[in-house]
Amino acid sequence: MDADLIFSIGAIAALLLLSGFFSGSETALTAASRARMHTLEQQGDGRARLVNRLWHRKERLIGAILLGNNAVNILASAIATSVLIRLVGEAAIAYATIGMTLLVLIFAEVLPKTYALMFADKVALFVAPVMRVIVTVFNPVVRLVNGIVASTLGLFGTRVALAYGSEEWEEELRGAIELHKGPGEEVRHEREMLRSILDLADVEVSEIMVHRRNVTMVNADQPSERIVEEVLSSPHTRLPLWRDQPDNIVGVLHAKALFRAVQAAGGKLEDLDIASIAVKPWFIPDSSDLLSQLHAFRKRQEHFALVVDEYGELLGVVTLEDILEEIVGDISDEHDIEVEGVEVLKDGTAIVNGWVTIRDLNRKCDWRLPDEEAATVAGLVLHEARRIPEVGMTFAFHGFRFEILGRQRNQITLIKLTPLEPATEEENRESLAVG
Repeated sequence: MDADLIFSIGAIAALLLLSGFFSGSETALTAASRARMHTLEQQGDGRARLVNRLWHRKERLIGAILLGNNAVNILASAIATSVLIRLVGEAAIAYATIGMTLLVLIFAEVLPKTYALMFADKVALFVAPVMRVIVTVFNPVVRLVNGIVASTLGLFGTRVALAYGSEEWEEELRGAIELHKGPGEEVRHEREMLRSILDLADVEVSEIMVHRRNVTMVNADQPSERIVEEVLSSPHTRLPLWRDQPDNIVGVLHAKALFRAVQAAGGKLEDLDIASIAVKPWFIPDSSDLLSQLHAFRKRQEHFALVVDEYGELLGVVTLEDILEEIVGDISDEHDIEVEGVEVLKDGTAIVNGWVTIRDLNRKCDWRLPDEEAATVAGLVLHEARRIPEVGMTFAFHGFRFEILGRQRNQITLIKLTPLEPATEEENRESLAVG
């Protein structure tokens, strides 16, 4: 075996190793966890910083990898063909094609990419310094190639945009949250919390507020003794004060401030000036989203707001705790009154009060009922049925059967929800039965 043949075989082996390096680097750098790389960079890892910089100019990275990979593969094939022509003659083209295809496929593609997928983060950190040099060296050619590609696509009306927008990043984050799975209730609760944080900007305060019919309000025109009794009997620390009519809110009375005033007055309730103790009410529109309202609570250092509609009519109240409960779930203490309104039966069905919000029901039962068109379960039934149903009527939509169990005047008060199998749902879609 002459020296030229040995050199050629060595060159082919070296080029296959380079091809494997490019292939593995491409897989590792695209499959590595961006969240972990970001965390490592924050901890001072220089190689992670290089990985993130390569990601920021992904078109340059991919272009350099493809340029290097194709160059070494073509060169290796050319050398193999030249060697085989000298050994076997014209049949060398077929032999070189078959042989190099197998070698490239096994040792330069499948093997390195499989390893890179198994240890993506580790390989990405290892190859990042080398790939940074390669990207810098190949940058002029890559820029030329990318320019040609962009111009060609532009002829067909396609614009090159590799950067993610905010919606794409949010979708990716939501997908990562859905992949967070594991045994036990704790993992499900963590997943719900993460979903809820992303939903804060999409939920209005009207969807989580305490409706005015459930708000304890105090008539400021009553004697001081009566007001103190009502505050003592209420489980709430902040109570709206009204005069003349319930819609005329003149202040918010804090129980602690009231009791301080009682103590300062030496227990003489008739000397209390309730109006001076109350603080100025804070009114917010019902269309405010939870994220903005959370920031407003923090900025104003307040925990309580009154919700009004576009006409200024009082709709209800919302508190900081209400927003926090949208993230972490119900926060109960010894003064809370348990009025959940949802009873889950052993067969998977649920007996639900009409005023229960769809978000609370989804959270409790891990369901996916839509809440874009209606905030409460009763509202969803009215929206889908396009009528006010009678007791005993049954509807099927969104994968559930809704049976009306209770109604007061025009208000749906009690509903039975039964999850449907996909085939059953299709058969019963838009069905209506009168009991």
